Amino acid sequence: LRSAPFERSYQDLFERLDTNKDGKVDVAELREGLKAMGIFRQGAAQKIVSSGDQNKDGCLDFNEFTKYLKEHEKKLWLTFKSLDKNDDGRIDSSEIQQSLAELGIGVSGEDALKILQSMDIDGTMMVDWNEWREHFLLCPAHNLEEIIRYWKHSSVLDIGDSLAIPDEFTEEEKSTGGWWKQLVAGAVAGAVSRTGTAPLDRVKVFMQVHSSKANRISLLGGFKQMIAEGGVTSLWRGNGINVLKIAPETAIKFMAYEQIETHQRFLAGSLAGATAQTTIYPMEVLKTRLTLRKTGQYAGMFDCAKKILRKEGVKAFYKGYVPNSLGILPYAGIDLAVYETLKNTWLAHYATESANPGVLVLLGCGTISSTCGQLASYPLALVRTRMQAQASLEPSNQPSMSSLMKKIVAKDGVFGLYRGILPNFMKVIPAVSISYVVYEYMKSGLGISK
Repeated sequence: LRSAPFERSYQDLFERLDTNKDGKVDVAELREGLKAMGIFRQGAAQKIVSSGDQNKDGCLDFNEFTKYLKEHEKKLWLTFKSLDKNDDGRIDSSEIQQSLAELGIGVSGEDALKILQSMDIDGTMMVDWNEWREHFLLCPAHNLEEIIRYWKHSSVLDIGDSLAIPDEFTEEEKSTGGWWKQLVAGAVAGAVSRTGTAPLDRVKVFMQVHSSKANRISLLGGFKQMIAEGGVTSLWRGNGINVLKIAPETAIKFMAYEQIETHQRFLAGSLAGATAQTTIYPMEVLKTRLTLRKTGQYAGMFDCAKKILRKEGVKAFYKGYVPNSLGILPYAGIDLAVYETLKNTWLAHYATESANPGVLVLLGCGTISSTCGQLASYPLALVRTRMQAQASLEPSNQPSMSSLMKKIVAKDGVFGLYRGILPNFMKVIPAVSISYVVYEYMKSGLGISK
């Protein structure tokens, strides 16, 4: 895949594009160069420069240019391999037809030939790796969905509106319903994940609020107390609102995240999390109250909401919002950034036959990313839960975030801020893994894989 002539061709290409000979290629030079090569894809030059520009000076020096092309080539190689069904090192028109059919796009043999001819340099009616590389090297499209978009937009082929794989929400996708598929995928992932791990979530909240040095509650002890008080079904107390809450939260988080450039991953994850949390925060408060309720205390979530509103007013629904918002930055940011980075690193180093990492890799990435996020944000989550639970106290007895934190540290030491982290970590593997895997597979099942 990497050979000396290719290295040489990078040098030649760079010199050809660098028309003012300042050792850098900017967007204008690249745009002109692409035009001269017959590549007219809207925004291609900007996308290539943005992807490769590591020092953020708005242009590519030779090292950045070479690094971008090498990374891009790796991705092109994976796509080439996935199209080459019979593994003979060449793509023919029937393989193009078959791959499009797998994505739900029916094209005639004649159309498949048109696509092939657009890449076939030597006239053999086959495309080998060199021809494929030559054709897509300076086109920002690198996976099959993007390449199909490129074929679609470059007028090689008119495949109408049958392609529902958004890399961004265009007007076309909004009108054809691509956006709700993202919503459904996120909602299902969140609902399945939370129901599966509800007992661990309840025991975590129970330990966060009631456990202390003087009143140590172990994992097993917590379960026993809850079962003694309300039976086995009480382990799912608060799960109804949790499922209702997590569905919009996960969906909003993922949708917001997918709209932001991935090189701004940390910021993207944090903003996506903040958007979701602000929208559904009153449901968070309800969830904590319902999770901690005694048998018969509330008839249901609406009864709980009415009683809180009547007794404590609207403000009660935003108790703990400050530590919650501060916790989003480390949690959502680190979680999504680590997940994406681990997944992409795996693809760059270990993917040889397919651009799909597989369930186990996605599971591993999701678990590690969530663990990192939780370690950073857990003390804030604990303080938030305490504040939500104590909102029913008299206003004079309600502690502020900083005083509550000081009180916990003074009474229980720094480890007091990590009460309930054991069940929390125990639910990391099932909860996050189920969530990300269901999300990835829902996306692929609904035809919106990126």
